[in-house]
Amino acid sequence: MPVQQSDYEASLAEYSNHQAAIALLKQHRPYLEMIPSLRRPDESLITIPLPIVRIRNTGNIVAEATCLPCDVAILMCDPEWKIKTGAEILVFIHRPHEDFSDLLGRWRQTQVWLDKDYEWLMPPRHSHILSEGANTIYPLFVVFSETSERIQRGLVGAELPFIMQIPDLPLAEERRHEEGLGTNP
Repeated sequence: MPVQQSDYEASLAEYSNHQAAIALLKQHRPYLEMIPSLRRPDESLITIPLPIVRIRNTGNIVAEATCLPCDVAILMCDPEWKIKTGAEILVFIHRPHEDFSDLLGRWRQTQVWLDKDYEWLMPPRHSHILSEGANTIYPLFVVFSETSERIQRGLVGAELPFIMQIPDLPLAEERRHEEGLGTNP
C-alpha cells in the first residue's frame, strides 16, 4: 500500500508546530542537541512549513523569493538574544508516489538553492528575528511504514538520517473517515 496523502498532510500539519518538531528531533538525538534551550522551546525553535527564502544575487541588489522543496524548516534561535543561530534542520516528508530519486532530488535541489546568500521569509510572529542564512543545513527525512524498502535502503546508503513515522490511531481513524469507510459503533 503506497503512502497516503492524508499521512503526508497530517505529518506536515503536525511538524508545523514547534512542540511536535521537538518530539521529532527527540528521535534523532544529534539534532535535538542543537536546540539552544529546551526550557524555552517557544523562543528556541521556529518552524516554517513549506518555507520560502529570499536568494540574494551577489553583486546585484535584486533578491528572488524561492519556495524550497523541503516540507518544514526548523530554525534554531538564541532565546536571550532573539537571533537565529547557525544550524538549520530541513525536514523532508515522504510524499505519495514519490520514489527515492524524487525524495533525494528535493534535498539536492535545496542544497543548491541554499548554497547562495539567502534569508528566510519568517512567519509574522518571528519577523523581527534576523534571518540570514545558516552556517550548516541538516536534512531529516520522515518516512512511513508504507514507504518502500528501496527508499529506506537509499537513505541509509546516502548516509541521510530518517525517522519512521508510525501513524497514530486517531490519524488512522481520520483516514478511514476521509476514505468513506467510517467505523461501526
